[in-house]
Amino acid sequence: MSVHDFFANEQLDVAALSRYLDDLSGEARVREACDLSAKEQARLFEAAKGFKPTKLGDFVPASKGPLEEVIHFGKNSLLLFSTFQKRFCRPNAASKQELWGYNEQAMRLFTGPGYFVTREIERDEVLIDYTLSPPSKPAAWPEILPNSARLSRFVYYGTQDTMRGVSHHVSIGRAARAGKWMDNWFVLCRDAQ
Repeated sequence: MSVHDFFANEQLDVAALSRYLDDLSGEARVREACDLSAKEQARLFEAAKGFKPTKLGDFVPASKGPLEEVIHFGKNSLLLFSTFQKRFCRPNAASKQELWGYNEQAMRLFTGPGYFVTREIERDEVLIDYTLSPPSKPAAWPEILPNSARLSRFVYYGTQDTMRGVSHHVSIGRAARAGKWMDNWFVLCRDAQ
C-alpha cells in the first residue's frame, strides 16, 4: 500500500489516510507525505477542510521549550525546488500565542530565509504569515531579513499559508497573496524526533 492508493477513488477518505500516516515510522511517513503530487495536494487541501482541528501545538509540541527548533519536511506543488523544510519554534516570551519560523531550502542564499509568524485562525486552521517577521530567533538560524529583500520579494513577500490538519504529524497548506488563493499547495510532515 502507498499514500497514492487513497487518491484512486473519487471520494478521498481523509480519516483512513490519517490512520495510515500515523501508523508509519517517522522516516516512512516523511517519504510518503512528501511523495504527494501537486494534484493530490490540491485534493487533500479541500478534503481536509474541517477534518482535524489544527493548533499551534501540532507544529511545535508543548514539550518543546522557547526557541527550541522543530523541523517539518515539506514538498510543494511547484515543478522546481519543490522540497524544503519549515523550521518552527516557540517565542522566548511565554505569553505570545504564536510561533516563529523560516524556510530552509536549496535556494535560500538567493531567496532569503523567508521568515514568518504562525498563529491560529478561525475554522480551526493555522496561518503561516509572511507579512510578519519574528523579533528574535534561535542563535543557529540565519539572519532575519525582510521578505521584501532579495528574490524573497517574488517568493514570500505578502504571502500567507493556510494550514489544515491531516494526521498527528502531517498538515496540508495552500498559499494566498493579498487575500487571493494561489495555485500553490504544499504538504508538511513534522519530524518525529
